[in-house]
Amino acid sequence: MDFNLSEKTKEKRKQVQTFIKDHIEPMENDYYKELHALDNSYTNLPQLDELKKKAESEGLWNLFLKEGEKEVSKSTEYAPLAECMGHSFLAPEVFNCNAPDTGNMELLLKYGNDEQKEKWLTPLLRGKTRSAFGMTEPAVASSDATNMAATAILEGDEVVINGTKWWTSGAGHPNLDFIIFMGLSLPEGPRHGRHSMVIVPKGTPGLKIERMLSVFGYHDEPFGHGEVTFKDVRVPKSHIIGGIGRGFEMAQGRLGPGRIHHCMRLIGASERALSLLCERSLSKVAFGKPLSHLGGNRERIANARIQIEQARLLVYKAAWMIDTVGVKHAMSEVSQIKVVAPRLSQEITDFAIQIHGGGGVCQDFPLAAMFAGARALRLADGPDEVHLALVARAELAKYQKESREQGNR
Repeated sequence: MDFNLSEKTKEKRKQVQTFIKDHIEPMENDYYKELHALDNSYTNLPQLDELKKKAESEGLWNLFLKEGEKEVSKSTEYAPLAECMGHSFLAPEVFNCNAPDTGNMELLLKYGNDEQKEKWLTPLLRGKTRSAFGMTEPAVASSDATNMAATAILEGDEVVINGTKWWTSGAGHPNLDFIIFMGLSLPEGPRHGRHSMVIVPKGTPGLKIERMLSVFGYHDEPFGHGEVTFKDVRVPKSHIIGGIGRGFEMAQGRLGPGRIHHCMRLIGASERALSLLCERSLSKVAFGKPLSHLGGNRERIANARIQIEQARLLVYKAAWMIDTVGVKHAMSEVSQIKVVAPRLSQEITDFAIQIHGGGGVCQDFPLAAMFAGARALRLADGPDEVHLALVARAELAKYQKESREQGNR
């Protein structure tokens, strides 16, 4: 494994870091104050649109997938940029690299037909529209995707969709254009060949966003996470992505690189949390000493640095494996980082909150929102327990194979 970054990636990372430091972080507090003062905070504010134009003019647009390209960026090239974007909640959208749109972009690129790409992918790449992804359901244990109860049944030239989804990321955005819905299409088919993914345009009769959900009181505006009902929703057969019964296969392909993105953004958030706590621990004095010299804070700071470095290398390894042998052969490594990165970010952010005292849990600092985001990501894209089970299964399989071979001698 070679973890050296290419000169191109180094230069792009430097550009992204500078843009975030100079243009995004200074306006965060004012942006959120204005947004949350509105009656409807799921709103586009002009200052964000101005930043997007500036980012695009500087070549910092669609860092994950350029319009006209046939492949997404290599995971090893995009991961360092995703880490930079983890420093700010606003950065991914400013660079048109926000979830769930990047995942939906990749899905449409890999499995969509030419008509779907032209109608749905191109506007996403140009930042003209936004999308949502509907997979998780409130009535079943969604950690096992085969439990899915919502249906997408083919009837002639139409797909009839019924069911309820929640944590439908992106459902609140004012520019929402469509939802990619995953549902059961072939109940008697093979376990992993029963589901389909279907494009459902916003405004289709029978589709209703019932409510927006919060995480510890945070709504993640303007994207948000919605509970969405589908009652006899009908869309043309041409809205099926990739073909009937391929939903599970596509979900696995979509989630692998997406987890790299999530984990690297979490590492970026952890870096920002560590930076904030170090600055605070040196500037604030209690009992005659800087906070950095009280209790075991110095050791905790050292351990935080060590943990971040370990996690980054593990994510880089997973990214390298995705690039070289494919997602299918990197499933254990992807699950490992999905456990490690949110735990790491949650722990370091919690420490930073403690160092900030009362300020750490209020809106004066980004720490409380960062903690909420890290905690939620221990559930999103599969809970810790599912990933740990996969890692254990892969580990035990090595010895089961060895045991069988010894038994046959």
